[in-house]
Amino acid sequence: MQSIKVRELMVPINEYATVSEDASLNEAVLALEKAQKHVETGREKHRAILVLDSKRHVVGKIDQWTVLWAIEPRYKHIGDIRETSRYGFSPEYLRSMVKNVGLWQKPLDNLCRKAAEINVREIMQVLTDGEFVQEEASLDQALHQMVMGRHASLLVKKGDSVTGILRQSDVFKEICDRMKVCEI
Repeated sequence: MQSIKVRELMVPINEYATVSEDASLNEAVLALEKAQKHVETGREKHRAILVLDSKRHVVGKIDQWTVLWAIEPRYKHIGDIRETSRYGFSPEYLRSMVKNVGLWQKPLDNLCRKAAEINVREIMQVLTDGEFVQEEASLDQALHQMVMGRHASLLVKKGDSVTGILRQSDVFKEICDRMKVCEI
């Protein structure tokens, strides 16, 4: 797969859901819905929204987990859930957290108001160096980066500019398509 370049599988940034860092969660969800309507046939729908600063540089990302986390504000009292989930807590312990912290008492009440009041800057995932890959990198390199970092996507750059996003779903489809044509 060294012959495949990242740019060949990426989704161009102008086809992806983006919002300003000053947008509300509601605006982000609407941007995602709008971008999903234009997804090319045969490709998975987008599952994340890229957050742009005033200079239109990508500064963060909001994925499905972030949205679900954001509508229950008491999660902020627990800490970084992505870190704690690695420890394999028992179902009993997780249920006790719900009770002790008061999680999910009425999470869907006033959902519209909550989504309008939550600013994406407050909830977005800040991107790390390991979430960027160059357009000319081989798919092998990008795949290694995704697996080692457990990233669902990588932002694709040409020089210093973000030009697209390489999604795990597109990489997985490419690998499966290649497996299906193998003669065993």
